[in-house]
Amino acid sequence: MSTAASPDPVDVADPALGRFMGLLSRALAEGRCEKLMLAGYHGDEPQLERVLARPVELRGQAHLSLVWRYQTRDITKNLPLDEALALLPGLLGPAAFRNAHLHTPGEEVQLAFSKKGKGSVRIGKTAHGDEAEGAGTGGTVAPAAHNREKQRYLALSRPFLQELGVTDAQGRLVPAMSRKWKQINKFVEVLAGALAASPLAEAREVHVVDFGSGKGYLTFAVHDWLRHTRGVDARVTGVELRQDLVALCGGVIDRLGLQGMAYEQGDVRDYHPAALNVMIALHACDIATDHAIHLGIRAGAEIILCSPCCHKQVRPQLLSPHPLRPILQHGIHLGQEAEMLTDGLRALLLDAAGYDTQVFEFISLEHTNKNKMILAVKRAHPRDNAEVLAQIRDIKAFYGIREQALESLLIADGRLAA
Repeated sequence: MSTAASPDPVDVADPALGRFMGLLSRALAEGRCEKLMLAGYHGDEPQLERVLARPVELRGQAHLSLVWRYQTRDITKNLPLDEALALLPGLLGPAAFRNAHLHTPGEEVQLAFSKKGKGSVRIGKTAHGDEAEGAGTGGTVAPAAHNREKQRYLALSRPFLQELGVTDAQGRLVPAMSRKWKQINKFVEVLAGALAASPLAEAREVHVVDFGSGKGYLTFAVHDWLRHTRGVDARVTGVELRQDLVALCGGVIDRLGLQGMAYEQGDVRDYHPAALNVMIALHACDIATDHAIHLGIRAGAEIILCSPCCHKQVRPQLLSPHPLRPILQHGIHLGQEAEMLTDGLRALLLDAAGYDTQVFEFISLEHTNKNKMILAVKRAHPRDNAEVLAQIRDIKAFYGIREQALESLLIADGRLAA
């Protein structure tokens, strides 16, 4: 996209908003704007969730393509830069979108409004920032991100990576850990997106509990990113059954003097956290995933992240209704169907419990070759769940499913009608 002349400065009363709009205007003029997201909506449109924007070129003129994302539809408007920059301040504020995130090569600029209306701007360096700044001073910065190195949310120099064997004594990535390093960054990327879209977007304190946390690669990464990159007063607790791993990770915490981090021996079925904002369960077997999701719902977690492992409960219950019977006579297909139905029902039940839920592909964990992630973000505004409950009943009836663990747990504590 060709660079455009810098538009006139935006006249806004709030200093933080004025600074943010100035940085956005400059990034657009210099071709450095990659994307913009408005989140944390507190306006009077109950179904509006966020606004996404990216620069495009239409008929030789620079535009900003804005997408208003509602719960059931998207509305897209392509506006010339001056019109877009005139519109955006009206979308930001304590009674509208309280958060804005501007992504440029090497930086993320965040605008946040408190409940009392006080605005603040934070500028954070991304992992490729130094490379972007040193790439030259004379040419036009390419607007597309495809030719840049993949963004890393953590630096290889972080001490916990050496303690856990991801890097060597010189801070270099151990070749055998390259897949783990990719997985760590991808997980933090998923969490970052979920936080930006959740009620936690402007929170200064966050409590995370990671069930079945194992050796703690992702647990330590979440703690490090929240505290050192986001500047959040984070409390991160790893819960693990195996005492040897609890001792190992407790030793790392002590050696590094990490504040706000703990490792405990425990089981998701009888664990009762004092407070919980983010619930993570990345390789819980069969109905242990349902118990983890149920705990997150009971605790009022704003974000629930699960990577289910095996799917034993539903499979023996399944009927093979016509005309699927010839296909489902093969065991592998029946197993795939059980996985799809189990995780699909979990997503629908989370939807009924007040969460916006996605099921998507993730990098497989070392404990299992499964590569599915369930991400649930608590809605800011409740909505009627009658249609979702009807869909659950229809699916169960069609396949002959008599019981699903998460549904049974939600019925038992009165969150769903029997």
